[in-house]
Amino acid sequence: MITVKDHQIVGRVPQESPFCPNIAVTPDGGQVWFTLKDVGKTMVFSGRPPFAVLRTIATGPITNHVKIVGNSSGTFAYVTVGGLNQVQGVWDSGDGTHVYVGLENDDRLIAINTVTNQVVATIPIGQAPQAVIYVSDAVPTGAGTEGLQPLGVAGEAAHITLAASGGGEPTSVSLFDQGLIQVLQGAVTGLEPGKPYVLALARRPDGGGDGPLEPLAAFTTNPAGAAVVNAIGPIRQVVRAGTDVVRRYLVIASGTPAQPGPVVQTQVVPPVNRHAWRRGQ
Repeated sequence: MITVKDHQIVGRVPQESPFCPNIAVTPDGGQVWFTLKDVGKTMVFSGRPPFAVLRTIATGPITNHVKIVGNSSGTFAYVTVGGLNQVQGVWDSGDGTHVYVGLENDDRLIAINTVTNQVVATIPIGQAPQAVIYVSDAVPTGAGTEGLQPLGVAGEAAHITLAASGGGEPTSVSLFDQGLIQVLQGAVTGLEPGKPYVLALARRPDGGGDGPLEPLAAFTTNPAGAAVVNAIGPIRQVVRAGTDVVRRYLVIASGTPAQPGPVVQTQVVPPVNRHAWRRGQ
């Protein structure tokens, strides 16, 4: 803790992990909430000396942002957990009646009524929303849509799911069209903590078939068994029946690109949007 007046350190709070992507303070200054992305937890400590830790909450893999919201029912903390959809950004309306959340791997923004905690709107806004800022009375008159244009290529994306054969937490993968190349992003969950893995293309949905796996990205899971994985390159969708190409399917295998081990997650069949994958030209 650092005083604003003279910039002196007046206290320290132990964390279960050093990776803290976001922090929020209640309006009265009584509580401080912060997220621990790599271990999937949220910690709460007192905003007043001696700054004691009040609670540690196991919120889930890829715990990301926290926002304190006040409404007619009280004061609440909204925490985004990206394990299923790589949630990015949360912001409340000026009166606290709604929060707005970006779904990075779903290319949409959702609005939540904070009194009922129900989703009241879903808005397509383009590829991979990263953050949200709400400005009260930004549009005093009119619909506020005069300067908007069709999404075009920015709205073109495919979403698929990977999972272990025995069930468990799934992995969400999105493929964003960039013209000649595409960006792949995966919110990986359900794996062993601190282990090396490979996101790859296989010739069969179960990861088998002739020939080796084609690695797309190597990664190591965090202490919660999760990771955010990115790849970029000429990966294209195959959507036409009877197309003369060798199909590929996304899989996750243990090990490294040089020494891949057993396949631990495979593309759910039928995949979301019925897409298969191949190397493009």
